[in-house]
Formats: sequence, structure tokens, C-alpha cells
Amino acid sequence: MYPLAFASGTGDYVQLFEPTASIFEQQGIGKIVASFGEELGAIPYTVFMAKESTFSEKEMMDSFTKALYKAQKWVYEASSADVAKAIAPYFEDTDQKIIEQVVTRYRDQDSFAKDPIIDEEEFQNLLDVMTEAGVLEFEPAYKDLVNRSFADAVVK
Repeated sequence: MYPLAFASGTGDYVQLFEPTASIFEQQGIGKIVASFGEELGAIPYTVFMAKESTFSEKEMMDSFTKALYKAQKWVYEASSADVAKAIAPYFEDTDQKIIEQVVTRYRDQDSFAKDPIIDEEEFQNLLDVMTEAGVLEFEPAYKDLVNRSFADAVVK
């Protein structure tokens, strides 16, 4: 169901991304009753994919992974206000305070990844969700899809 359909009265519940869920709650349209971040545990929600040939560009891959890890650490080290200010241009119609609340909630429930490593348990959590939703015809092998070499090196 789409957010606007729910807002107009269609349906009893909806799954929303932030900051829409917080905006709906603030406006009295609905109430946040559960969070995927809390209910599902660690899941690689956002991943970066590259062609196999790109892995030969070691300097670029290393630089990208270092920058990603630096940003991930900053999200947990900086204040919620500073993180909200940094991402506000991507949510231009959203009140700064709501963005800050979402950042705080996501941090408190460890929804933001703390490093660029996707481990086997996180990968399996994702497969379990996709299988339960009926969108996987087979479960791919972790070793066939995940290359941790750059992430492991950067985190050390």
C-alpha cells in the first residue's frame, strides 16, 4: 500500500520508510508500532555492487571503502543534529527536528551499519526476509555474492 492511500483511509496498517513514518505520526495520521531495525536485527539493507572487473581497480575500491567506513563511523560519533543537517538536503520538505529524531532512533536501534562488512548472519537475515516475502526462487550462496576483501582490509 502506498503512503497516500493509507493517509486517505485505505487499510489498517502500512510499512513506511523514514521520514514519512515520523511525519505521519506527527500529523496524527498513524502511529509507529514497530521498526524493522529492531524486529529483524542486522540486515544489509543497502549494498554497493561492482562488476568483477572493477575489483582490479584496487586504489579506487580501497578509497571508496575507506570513505564509506569513515562516514559510517561519523554517523555514530557526530551529534544527531549534525547528521540531520548533513542529510537534510535529501529531505528538503522535512522539518529538521523530524530528521534529527529519525537519526536518533536509527542510531539507538543500530539500524545504521557500523562498518562496511556484510557477514554471513546479516546476509542470511536478508535471505530469510526475502524468502518469507516470496521474492526468492532459490537462496544464493554468500560466497558467490559477497566479496569482503576491501572491507576487511579497511576495518583492520
